[in-house]
Amino acid sequence: MAHDSDQRRYGVVFDTVAAEYDRNRPGYPDELVDRAVQAAGLTDGDRVLEIGCGTGQLTRSLVGRGLRVTAIEPGANLIELAGRAARGTGSVEFINSRFEDAAIEGGFAAAFCASAFHWLDPDVSWAKVARLLAPGGLLALIQYGALRREDIVTDDDALISVLSEAAPEIAAVLPPLRDLDTILSGVEERRANVSDVWAWLGHREVARPYAATLFRDVEIAAVPTVTEQTAEELRALLRTTSLYPRLTSAQREALERGNRGIEERVGRPIRAGMAAVMVTARRAYPSAAHV
Repeated sequence: MAHDSDQRRYGVVFDTVAAEYDRNRPGYPDELVDRAVQAAGLTDGDRVLEIGCGTGQLTRSLVGRGLRVTAIEPGANLIELAGRAARGTGSVEFINSRFEDAAIEGGFAAAFCASAFHWLDPDVSWAKVARLLAPGGLLALIQYGALRREDIVTDDDALISVLSEAAPEIAAVLPPLRDLDTILSGVEERRANVSDVWAWLGHREVARPYAATLFRDVEIAAVPTVTEQTAEELRALLRTTSLYPRLTSAQREALERGNRGIEERVGRPIRAGMAAVMVTARRAYPSAAHV
């Protein structure tokens, strides 16, 4: 696994490209949000926490379902965009702070985090979110990840080859490309500790033994899909990732050139397997001493 103590500092890139992030990053499937809402038994007016709201892709879904959202986001530019977009029958309070530092009143019926939990300090994050949840409250972690599909394996292998040639040191530490059955079975093997599940899925060093005492009933849901993007669209997406500032100018140019070459060879946009994955767990009751 990559050393997240070093990688976490790359999270600041998102605030510097907030508008591009909002324009190029996909939202989260209603199917997953609805499943979490149902699992948590949420109804209009319930208080929920969102950790790392970014530009509000998930915030909009939560507010639109009539929930009272407390959204925490350290990026000032990101939170400004989220505030403009969050409209619905519910309400939202934004807190411009790191989650680890935020002073928040607990008792939330659910806590959501989309594509951000790995940026938090795992020695703090699991215990703090458990403390803020009501007993039995639901934690829902959502992210997109690459998905190996036999019907598009040629495009996937070409993309990996281009990255390996342009930036071999980065390609060497990327998560392995797994198919859906492997993902589901891997989660099943690790269900005793939600932090082990999340670490394995994202290839991040966020696993902590203490988290096993805080959460129970770990479940996974996934929505597989195939994306089609031109080389230019891939370039725009890459600019909104933490990978981009780690690349030299020469590496960026090599990636763009290689992706254009793939697009020219296949004569269409480049296809890639993706899966929106949601892991849920309930705060243990009675609460553990670590909380």
